[in-house]
Amino acid sequence: MTVALIDSGLGLLPTAGWLRRLAPSADLLLLLDPDGMPWGSKSARFVTERLLAAGEIAVERGAQALVVPCNTATVTAIDALRANFEPGIPVIGTVPAVKPAAGAGAPVAVWATVRTTESDYQKRLIAEHADGVPVFPVACPGLAEAVDRGDTAATDRAVAAAIEQTPRACSSIVLGCTHYPLVASQIMRGLPAATLYDSAEAVARQTLRRLDARPGDSGEPGRVDVILSGRPGALPPAASRYPVGRALATAAAMPLDFLTPAVSAPCSTSDTLLLE
Repeated sequence: MTVALIDSGLGLLPTAGWLRRLAPSADLLLLLDPDGMPWGSKSARFVTERLLAAGEIAVERGAQALVVPCNTATVTAIDALRANFEPGIPVIGTVPAVKPAAGAGAPVAVWATVRTTESDYQKRLIAEHADGVPVFPVACPGLAEAVDRGDTAATDRAVAAAIEQTPRACSSIVLGCTHYPLVASQIMRGLPAATLYDSAEAVARQTLRRLDARPGDSGEPGRVDVILSGRPGALPPAASRYPVGRALATAAAMPLDFLTPAVSAPCSTSDTLLLE
């Protein structure tokens, strides 16, 4: 079983880590786009073309499922990807975990990139699934880029700025960008009483369901291959700043504590969460 994950940068690490944890025998194909990143500032046409090109490469290399572990790319181009590859190849998107966070009943802050925060999709998601719970969008300019560079100081500044924008009444924080779980510990230091929600585990489980694969399937450890803007390569050096990145770089086993530490990540089977 080969699963391809497509993102511009390190935002694919949390979902890839969960797939490695849940299905260690699966081969993972990680397609990053260093030549085109960051996608958040690019046009919809640009992002769509990069996703489609990566999808073609993944299918040529035997991928049986395409995962887009990026909220911005999902909102922008998931329909085009599905039109090209489904029903033969399942395409699984990622959206902010608003529904499970709102289910806790407390006010919710949704941290996301500027593009995702401004998207009609996120606004509809909040309107349809917050169930009357107050939800406060918080744009986090520069945070994903700082995480992608492994720049701790810039990450801390961006996290502090997001905390300043987060109403104190919000005890539930949705990590609406897949880069953010990589720095959950920094976020929790600034918001020690908050519960964090992200979608990585749920997306990984949904991928396995689409492939009729059970979590925990045994067998030889799978391969982890990396494609950089169409070229075979290795994970960027910044990936080694994060435990999940170090494990994936060596195709090692994935301990649970490498995956979004201090994050509460309820796994929902709801299609409305996963854009399935």
